[in-house]
Formats: sequence, C-alpha cells, structure tokens
Amino acid sequence: MSWYRIALPLLMVFIFSTVMSSAKEIMKISEDELIMRGLLYDEYKAYENSYQVYKRLYDDTGEEIYLFKEATSALMSRNHILESITRLKRWDKVNPNRIEVRRLLIPLYLTIRQVKNATIEAEHLLEQSKEPMDLDLASNSFLYAGKFKRALDLLNRVYETVPREEILLRMVDIMDEFTGESKKAIQLLETHRRMNIVSHDVYVKLLLLYQKEKDIDGILGTYKALYKQDNDEQYLTKIIDAYIYKRDIDGAITFLEADQSRNDILYELYKTKKYFSKALALVDKLYEEDQNSKWIAEKGVLIFENSEDKNDKKMIQDVISHFEKAIALGNDDSIYLNYYGYTLIDKEVNVKKGINVIENALIQQPDNIYYLDSLAWGYYKQRKCDKAYKLMKRVVDEEGLEEPEIIEHWNAIRQCK
Repeated sequence: MSWYRIALPLLMVFIFSTVMSSAKEIMKISEDELIMRGLLYDEYKAYENSYQVYKRLYDDTGEEIYLFKEATSALMSRNHILESITRLKRWDKVNPNRIEVRRLLIPLYLTIRQVKNATIEAEHLLEQSKEPMDLDLASNSFLYAGKFKRALDLLNRVYETVPREEILLRMVDIMDEFTGESKKAIQLLETHRRMNIVSHDVYVKLLLLYQKEKDIDGILGTYKALYKQDNDEQYLTKIIDAYIYKRDIDGAITFLEADQSRNDILYELYKTKKYFSKALALVDKLYEEDQNSKWIAEKGVLIFENSEDKNDKKMIQDVISHFEKAIALGNDDSIYLNYYGYTLIDKEVNVKKGINVIENALIQQPDNIYYLDSLAWGYYKQRKCDKAYKLMKRVVDEEGLEEPEIIEHWNAIRQCK
C-alpha cells in the first residue's frame, strides 16, 4: 500500500474532524496552522470552514488577503453573503478604489439578487479596468438587469480580445433568446468553427439555430462538418436524411460517391434515380464485400431494367440465371421471387413454373397486391380467365387504376373473361 493511500484517509479524517470545530476552538490555533487549515479546506471545498478560518485571520491581522479569501469562501458556500458585503464595504471606505473589492462585490450582490447594487459596482469596475476578465464579470450584472445589449457589447469586446468558445456561446445565447439576432449568431458561430477546433456544443447550438431558421442547407452543412470531424455514422445518416428532405437525391449520390463508406445506401439511391448502369457497376463490389446472395438477385433485376430491349431472349436468360443462382444459394426473399416468377410468366419462358414461384412469394406476403397481380397475370397467360379476373378485381378494388401495368393487366383480363 502506497504512502498516498495511507495518508489520504488520515488527512480526510483531520479535515472533517475539524468541520465541527467551534469558533472558540479556532481561537486557540496559531496563525500558521490556520493558514494551513484554510488552504486544505479550500482544496476539499469545505468552504464554510475556510470562511471561519479566513475571518479569524483577517480579524487578527487586518491583512486584506484574508478578507478577500473570506469573501470568496462566503461566495463559494453561498452563505454569510450579507456579512461579507458589509465587511468589504467597510474596508472599501478606508481603502477606496481597490479593484479586488469590485470583483468580489458583484458576484456577492448577484448571489442575493441585489441586481441594482451589482450593476452599480459593475459601472465602477468598468471605470477602473478594461481587462477581459473584468468586462466579462461586469456583463453578468447587466444580463441579470435585463440590459442585454450592454451585456452583449461587453462580451463582444472580451471575445475580440480572447476568442474563447465559452464567451462566444454566451453571446450566442443572448442573441438567440433576448436580442433577436439569430442570423448574426449563426454567422459568428460559423466563422469561429471554420477558424478553430470546436467542441460539440458549438455544433449543437448551430443545429438548434438552423432548425429555428428552417435552414436545411445549414443543418446539412453542420452535419457534414460533424461527420468530417468524428466520422460517426449517425451523422452520415443525418446527412442523407437532409438530402432526402430537400429532395436532392443527386446531392446525396454525389456525397456518397465521394465518401465511399456506405455503398449500400448509394446503390439504393442509384435505383431510386434509375441510374441502372451505375448500380450495375456497384453491385459486384457489394457482393464481394459480404457475399450476400441478395446482390446476385439484384443484379438480375438491374440487367433487365438496364436493357433497352426488354424482349431480348439472351438478356432474359441472363436475368433468369441470376435469380436461379440466388435461390440456389438460399435467397428466398419474396421480392425476388415475385420478380423472377413474373419474368417467367410475362416473357412466357415457363408460365407454370412462374406461377409456382409467385405462390411461394405469397406464402410470405399473402395480401401483397403486386404479388396477386403477378399471379393473376399468370392465370391469364394460362387462359384461366375466371381465376385471373377474381384476383385482378381484388387488385383493382384495393389499389385502383393508377399504375400503367395494372391498367394493362386489368384491360386484358376483362377481355379474356
């Protein structure tokens, strides 16, 4: 066991055993020991005790340092505030224009909500000092007093001298909530972000402001910056969502082509835009990545959709072979079963087999209108007109006559009946 692990518990026993020490007991302790105790109390945040120690030291010595430490302990403990103010003011009369007194009186007054007195002291402080720390301190008084423009002006002067993020965020909060300058707040945040490494607090505030302004491009740009900084997939998802919300699929495609981390999403977007040749160029890569037979079936779909001649027999056989390979590898997704079965039926390659494949798809989704349409088309090809008509009527009743393929099938099957 190290010395530190032995000494620390003993030190804590010493510290907290003296918490209960009365003022009378403190009176018996030497100045050197009181100083040591005060420092230890400060270190362990026992501010009530350090207040008593520094008060005794000031009363005994009259040294200003102890008065200031006494007031600081009162401030930290949020206790003895009025007494500390009285003692500071009394000392101030004898020792006027000491800036340390202003620096203590402002937060002491604010602690007990004496805002007017705090602003008076703030004005005195500003007459004595133009230091950033003093401008910052004075701004709190004006903020509490509802003088938001004055507070903002002081913080802006601080930020121009010391461009710290925490100052900027306080300025932005004032501009957003009190002065109605959210657009200017955004400009300040964006400038700061581009010139500095920033925390997530800046990005969160930017997102909130952009949402309030309903600025989708701003939201998108912020998520892009977050993604570039953290490479976190949650931000990539937000980026794609923003592009979709904007109905800018091509923008999302361009972004994902450059990013190259989510080819699966890129593939779906290619299909959405009917960029089948691009999707074909990508599908083999996707299969190489995970060996999922889904991509073989997808390639069958793409070969057909990308073909200029939808009746080309060689192309149709290529499509069918891809579906059969995917099924042989265990892929029985009803979407691909329906596409495969419908191809067999519509191109009259093997109508009976196509109907069997569609029936297997319907086992998975018995009420899927598109699968029922495919089955009705199979019955039509077999000239089983009554069965085709009953199924197709159900499709039309539920789906209506808006899709060209349903209209074509419905007209043909009615004539067959």
